[in-house]
Amino acid sequence: MARPLLLVTGIAEGLGAEIATAFAQAGHDVIGLSRSDRSSTSIRQSVERYAGHYTHLACDLTQAGDVAAALAPYGARIDVLIHNAHLLLIKPFGQTTAVEFEHAWRAACLGAMLSAQVVIPHMAERQKGTIIFTGATAGIRGAANFSAFASAKFALRGLAQSLAREFGPGGVHVAHLVLDGLIEEVQTERRFGASPSVRMSPKAIAQACLDLTTQHPSAWTHEMDLRPFSERF
Repeated sequence: MARPLLLVTGIAEGLGAEIATAFAQAGHDVIGLSRSDRSSTSIRQSVERYAGHYTHLACDLTQAGDVAAALAPYGARIDVLIHNAHLLLIKPFGQTTAVEFEHAWRAACLGAMLSAQVVIPHMAERQKGTIIFTGATAGIRGAANFSAFASAKFALRGLAQSLAREFGPGGVHVAHLVLDGLIEEVQTERRFGASPSVRMSPKAIAQACLDLTTQHPSAWTHEMDLRPFSERF
């Protein structure tokens, strides 16, 4: 039997790589989609360590034609979609350009919509499949200087709710994952530096994603929030 297939959008070192590894260990093949193939070699090695097959697609997730063309050969086979692409913009509202504002929405929300449109018809036909959108604190509470990022994450949360209500009764599990805290990964350290406080383990988040895909339909989680024990909320 063919191994189930996972699609991770916005894949990169850190959380994306850990998601790919966790699902490969659980018996999945993996497709990673991102604008760059910078970390594709290390991710491929991690997936192959568990006898999985890794396919990397270099694609601009904000362009409808590019996404449709890249995913067309795989759409019917995808069992799990995890949309993890986003653009973190921290900037005063008065200094935020229209281009920056739109790009944050395109990466977080439009990319999720374009990816879901490819896989949902096939999941609905099979009456089986899981879609997970990774959100953030900003999707629940908009903070100062986060106007672009928060509005994009709020939109993503709304998309998840709408898709869950439309396709859940037909067997497609749609979940929104609130990541309330900074993730322990290279990108975080580059941007914010080292921190004495506890950051979120990407391996633990990946396990939570895997757990969502194994839930019985009679007890699905639509929204799950994860945060370090030290995080204030």
